[in-house]
Amino acid sequence: MADRGVDLSALPKEVRDQLAELDLELSEGDITQKGYEKKRTKLLAPYIIQAPAPPPQNDVRPPAPSSSSHAAPPSSSSRYRERRSRRTHRSGGTRDDRYRSDIHTEAVQAALAKHKQEKMALPMPTKRRSTYVQSPINTRTPPDSSSGSEDESSARRQSSVAAPPPSHLQSPETWANRSAQGSSTSSSASSTLSHGEAKPGQGQPQPQPQYKPQYQPLYQPHHQPQYQPQHPPQNPPQHPPQHPNQHPPQQSRAAAVTDMLAQSRIAPSENSAPPPDVTAVAPPSRGPRVDLPSNAVVRGMSRGQSRSSMMETADARGNLQRVPVNSRVSTKIQQLLNTLKRPKRPPLSEFFTDDSEEIVEVPEPDPNTPKPEGRQIIPVKGEPLGVVSNWPPALQAALARWGATQGKSPALTALDITGKPLYTLTYGKLWSRSVKLAYTLLNKLGTKNEQILKPGDRVALVYPNSDPGMFWVAFYGCLLAEVIPVPIEVPLSRKDAGISQVGFLLGSCGVGLALTSEICLKGLPKTPTGEIMQYKGWPRLKWVITDSKYLTKPSKDWQPHIPTANTDPAYIEYKASKEGTVVGVAVSKVAMLTHCQALTQACNYCEGETLVNVLDFKKEMGLWHGVLTAVMNRIHTISVPYAVMKACPLSWVQRVHIHKARVALVKCRDLHWAMMAHRDQRDTSLASLRMLIVADGANPWSVSSCDAFLNVFQSHGLKPEVICPCATSPEAMTVAIRRPGVPGAPLPARAILSMGGLSHGVIRVNTEDKNSALTVQDVGHVMPGALMCIVRPDGPPQLCKTDEIGEIIINSRAGGTMYYGLPGLTKNTFEVIPVNANGVPIGEIPFVRSGLLGFVGPGSLIFVVGKIEGLLMVSGRRHNADDLVATALAVEPVKTVYRGRIAVFSVTVFYDERVVIVAEQRPDASEEDSFQWMSRVLQAIDSIHQVGLYCLALVPANTLPKTPLGGIHISDTKQFFLDGSLHPCNILMCPHTCVTNLPKPRQKQPVGVGPASVMVGNLVAGKRIAQAAGRDLGMIEDQDLVRKLCMWPTVMHQYLTEALQWRAQTDPDHVLYVLLNAKGVTVGTATCVQLHKRAEKIAAALMEKGSINTGENVVLLYPPGIDLIAAFYGCLYAGCVPVNVRPPHPQNLAATLPTVRMIIDVSKAACILTTQNLMRTLRSKEAAASVNIKTWPTIIDTDDLPRRRPPQIYKPPTAEMIAYLDFSVSTTGMLTGVKISHAAVSALCRSIKLQCELYSSRQIAICLDPYCGLGFVLWCLASVYSGHQSILIPPFELESCLSLWLSTLSQYRIRDTFCSYSVMELCTKGLGTQTELLKARGVNLSCVRSCVVIAEERPRLALSHSFSKLFKDLGLSSRAVSTAFGSRVNLAVCLQGTTGPDPCTVYVDMKSLRHDRVRLVERGAPQSLPLMESGKILPGVRVIIVNPETRGPLGDSHLGEIWVNSPHNASGYYTIYGEESLQADHFNTKLSFGDPQTLWARTGYLGFVKRTELLDASGDRHDALFVVGSLDETLELRGLRYHPTDIETSVSRAHRSIAESAVFTWTNLLVVVSELCGSEQDALDLVPLITNVVLEEHHLIVGVVVIVDPGVIPINSRGEKQRMHLRDSFLADQLDPIYVAYNM
Repeated sequence: MADRGVDLSALPKEVRDQLAELDLELSEGDITQKGYEKKRTKLLAPYIIQAPAPPPQNDVRPPAPSSSSHAAPPSSSSRYRERRSRRTHRSGGTRDDRYRSDIHTEAVQAALAKHKQEKMALPMPTKRRSTYVQSPINTRTPPDSSSGSEDESSARRQSSVAAPPPSHLQSPETWANRSAQGSSTSSSASSTLSHGEAKPGQGQPQPQPQYKPQYQPLYQPHHQPQYQPQHPPQNPPQHPPQHPNQHPPQQSRAAAVTDMLAQSRIAPSENSAPPPDVTAVAPPSRGPRVDLPSNAVVRGMSRGQSRSSMMETADARGNLQRVPVNSRVSTKIQQLLNTLKRPKRPPLSEFFTDDSEEIVEVPEPDPNTPKPEGRQIIPVKGEPLGVVSNWPPALQAALARWGATQGKSPALTALDITGKPLYTLTYGKLWSRSVKLAYTLLNKLGTKNEQILKPGDRVALVYPNSDPGMFWVAFYGCLLAEVIPVPIEVPLSRKDAGISQVGFLLGSCGVGLALTSEICLKGLPKTPTGEIMQYKGWPRLKWVITDSKYLTKPSKDWQPHIPTANTDPAYIEYKASKEGTVVGVAVSKVAMLTHCQALTQACNYCEGETLVNVLDFKKEMGLWHGVLTAVMNRIHTISVPYAVMKACPLSWVQRVHIHKARVALVKCRDLHWAMMAHRDQRDTSLASLRMLIVADGANPWSVSSCDAFLNVFQSHGLKPEVICPCATSPEAMTVAIRRPGVPGAPLPARAILSMGGLSHGVIRVNTEDKNSALTVQDVGHVMPGALMCIVRPDGPPQLCKTDEIGEIIINSRAGGTMYYGLPGLTKNTFEVIPVNANGVPIGEIPFVRSGLLGFVGPGSLIFVVGKIEGLLMVSGRRHNADDLVATALAVEPVKTVYRGRIAVFSVTVFYDERVVIVAEQRPDASEEDSFQWMSRVLQAIDSIHQVGLYCLALVPANTLPKTPLGGIHISDTKQFFLDGSLHPCNILMCPHTCVTNLPKPRQKQPVGVGPASVMVGNLVAGKRIAQAAGRDLGMIEDQDLVRKLCMWPTVMHQYLTEALQWRAQTDPDHVLYVLLNAKGVTVGTATCVQLHKRAEKIAAALMEKGSINTGENVVLLYPPGIDLIAAFYGCLYAGCVPVNVRPPHPQNLAATLPTVRMIIDVSKAACILTTQNLMRTLRSKEAAASVNIKTWPTIIDTDDLPRRRPPQIYKPPTAEMIAYLDFSVSTTGMLTGVKISHAAVSALCRSIKLQCELYSSRQIAICLDPYCGLGFVLWCLASVYSGHQSILIPPFELESCLSLWLSTLSQYRIRDTFCSYSVMELCTKGLGTQTELLKARGVNLSCVRSCVVIAEERPRLALSHSFSKLFKDLGLSSRAVSTAFGSRVNLAVCLQGTTGPDPCTVYVDMKSLRHDRVRLVERGAPQSLPLMESGKILPGVRVIIVNPETRGPLGDSHLGEIWVNSPHNASGYYTIYGEESLQADHFNTKLSFGDPQTLWARTGYLGFVKRTELLDASGDRHDALFVVGSLDETLELRGLRYHPTDIETSVSRAHRSIAESAVFTWTNLLVVVSELCGSEQDALDLVPLITNVVLEEHHLIVGVVVIVDPGVIPINSRGEKQRMHLRDSFLADQLDPIYVAYNM
């Protein structure tokens, strides 16, 4: 065995203890021999001294020399893929990872190595392998064959962060072919196979699964055997290898299952049948409604009894069986629970211990939080702006001068797409064309008297980035014409990111005219008529083409007017804010000129230099240096467009080399790309550069980009001192720039700051933990002529202390002057006066906010650590979005992230900001790699930034909204995320880790019954007890009324059988029942005498054929109709007890027949009465597949019985005898049968008769299932008792003719009708749009006085309201719709009758309800829940509200259990076990004090009684009963009580694609199942929205989100969700979900 080479005595004590425990488990039979050996081997593996394990004795190929993998090649096609991908990686394809920071990478690796030691397996989400398509790049997501469990492959464990190995999955090619053949495959147990299993027939016996899955998938994933590499990998890990005991050997599937079964102590039984499958009905129609018990607990389960996490199902004999919970779902949930068990936050004392243990997370009110300690900052002055004699009085004057004196001198060279010069514009040409344009603009655009443009008007400039020449001419043309240019991006389509916001900019600037080039105009999107498309939110624009051939040469005497620069706006530069709004920053003529002078002085520009510009020439640095300052100094600008950079990243370096350029303007990404592509170039020289200006030198990754670039290009003549980072913003323009250094002088120092300090806004040099350090480089000194301060970013602009980080504010003549057209915003940004610690202004001068966060370092050097718009404030700490991007990028995204495209933003959920990261996934990334990358990013960000991520999403490549230059449009991305239209292909939510501000769980006080119970019961002196009663049953009728209404004397006939005989004699031809079919045609009627005769025939048959004894149970198996009624009375005539059972659905026998079988077995029926068709079904081959058909009791078909009369009609000796058994499946999946006595039947019928005023001349319509509860009473019993005519409409007929019920009401002029919620929902959803059509067909519902919904739940207010509103046009009165309420212990407690006040609605506070209290609030109050009264309490019924724990009565408007006392209470559960205690508890229970004599029945429902202002028939104030929900169904979470329907309502509102949803808990995790009615690509959008809404509205964290097809959530005949059944199907992995997300 595994002990060879192990000295057991030398093992650590805990290992020896574990071994002893294992031996004990084996001796007690708690673990199989195989499981024991496997576990033992696993424990000893780290201590066995041996060479690396040889590969298994299978046919294994030698490892492919792959750069990134130590795993066996999964299949030939994926080998080909690997070869191909290696080839592409060699050819500079690794440009994908954007700008990586090596310092960062080291920190990330260290952080991840740290996490490896406390390795937690994160459960990987489950995805359906069917129609999920990555939209733009049509690759399907490969199947997830891993359960991401503890035993991940050891190769994966050893791989470094830098190179996650390829997945062990099939290649996408084979997978795509497979999925093309079988479009949708079930996610059955097969997907649980772990990686270690060999393919069948590879020299390893195939392990037998412990139980067969319900249905086999169309293919099994192929797996290759696992092996350890025999030679060192070519890409050694970058962090030290872990201790060997973190790599447990691979488990085989069978052992894994055995192991799991052993751990959860479930004995797998031979014949354990999975519970009846509800989901096999074909979606999207919800298929037949089936009642399915998921737990065959045949009696009522005592309230609050905990259900085990195993599922119980019943086999054919009704015996309880344990089904092993499917391994995959459970292992994942177990892993999820394990990840949640990690200590959230250590107590304070453990924080600053001496060992340099990394701090997990700083708690909120930590007294040791770093506080700024320096003195108040003194404003920093730039050097004075020198006055040079030949500086022009305005920028246009400089252009005029060069145009006249240096006409041949080159001004601009533009490149074509290949990077070759396309044209060069000289200063002479630039001047003459600009003058032509200025003349045209002012004189040629309108009529002679009425010119369109006047000086000071705003004009949009729309030019592509590839055409700088046209832009220069247009810009200077506008300056010469004194109109104000507003450069914007070229709109490519109506769907451009932020397009409507650009419309807002044009609107706020009052732009009516757009200048563009002919080529650009041709490319703009047009309407079919050829006009330019009107973009959303844009003002109407006139388009003017500025190509030379369309311009007019000015007359000799016309000269442009060039005044001295003043404070009028010169141009407007656009800027997008954090929220996505686009505003225009106006720059005055004097600011433009002063800024050019300051840049000339700071950068030491000389006349005639050459400058290479890679930046966007329409705004910011590209415009300031490359267009404005360049012209001032007669510089030759070479403009390198973005498109060229994408094709050839080295083009700018080549241009510097060819033109011997002195200055280059770039961003970090250009440095990075050039460096990645550099190996193609040998002979470039950068020795001519005196300044390499890095525009985004303030970014966290700029340091490493600059260093790495210098490293590569120093050998090409690049001098270290020429790299000049700078800091800029549209409002303050250039804030600071590093001046070109002196050769040989020491380079400026770097700041290495503690991330922890930064998050508290304090500068602390990082000494201990280099992992959580941020290295920043300075951005030089303040600009000449400027004054700079640092103020607090939030609140009043208070000056910071020297060691505090704040917003940089600038006072300078060279800055923006306002947000054009937005005076309110302008004041807050451009007119800031800083104050000191006491709030006193420090002077009169206004400063401009730059939007940059930073501090002043030694020697007045400026350091920038982030931007205000990238600031995420989480739990009072600041994090910078760019820092988080840098960390995510350092987690080797090469295999996962497409071109390094990562967006970070925060969303506000539950009173705090939550960090969201969205990245684009490479088309070839495998599911496994992506998931692994996501979990690593989580760990890295947790370690380095000490902040939890809320959500991490991967979207298909190229699908995030783009900014014009190809960056990610953050605000649009955020909006897509919140709207649920991001369509991620992978998502990971971690609310458990980052939501730390949940309210404390409620601690329930123990309750003891004693004198103090009065207080516990909330009964205070003078407060009325919450009880209510219907009117009295007996005393209402007088004899005259009896005679007048031809009512048979009720005293004479205690039994329905006597009533039927009496009616057959006195009024034989009176029609009691009319049955309609889908066409509305009468297919059956029954008069009193016909019903009596049919009942006699059946009674005779029972006595003869069935040889039934009195009191035996007989099952009635009939479709809804008159046969069922006749069979019921036939049983009573014969003295048997009828048991009414819903017949099995012929298309779905496997799911519905076991329930029938179970009721037959449980009720010990002696005989089955049914129709011929159903009899054939019961004995069919299909039936034999799901139940044992040989053991049915006697089956009698009642279709063609001979005309016989029974010898005598049975009369029970007492009215307490059982009349019938009522079996029903509760929403919690429990099958319960209750006994209904003859006395209860009479009392109930009498009660309904009085409440609804029923008598012989009345007609009612019933559209209900007649199988249990009040539905059965109304269908079979009420008419015989009261003599009214019932029109029966079987609900299944509505599936073929939706309007059947409503048209019947109209045709027969029905006053009273009864229906179920499912019928109402069918009509609302199906007929909602057809009211006009129904009206045209003459449907009129004004006759309906009461439409009562029969239910055993809280009234569905929204559904009732929408039904009333929809059919108001057909004359339906808004007062007509009401509800009834019944339960198992009393089938009818409330029923809205014909008299009495209308049902009232109250609004209660949801938060109080969770604490078992009722607090009434006004309509529209936040967190309010509308509740409707459940109908009037029936005559003879008394109701009291009781505290379920103390059993003491409660006061008015207090929440408690509803107890009921009435003559028609059920007599008890029908049980074959004889559970007397339960019987007494539910049916004959007494109050602990108050009125201890009365016997009450417990309904198991929570509710309250409220005395209203309305008066009832007797003139007393009316007591209304409000049902809140079933006690059995409530979820106890965090010590609070939740009603599933409230959470479901919130979830259904979260997104338009959610059709229906259901929630349940499992092992304290909240599971939400939602049906998706949109396309499958919406599935993952729902996960964050569902998590958000439940957190916001219910303060709960969702543990698992399951997205399924429509129709999967099982619903019973009453339209109630069967949540427990859903739970069992989920755990048995029978839902075939589209997606399962496990929230961390």
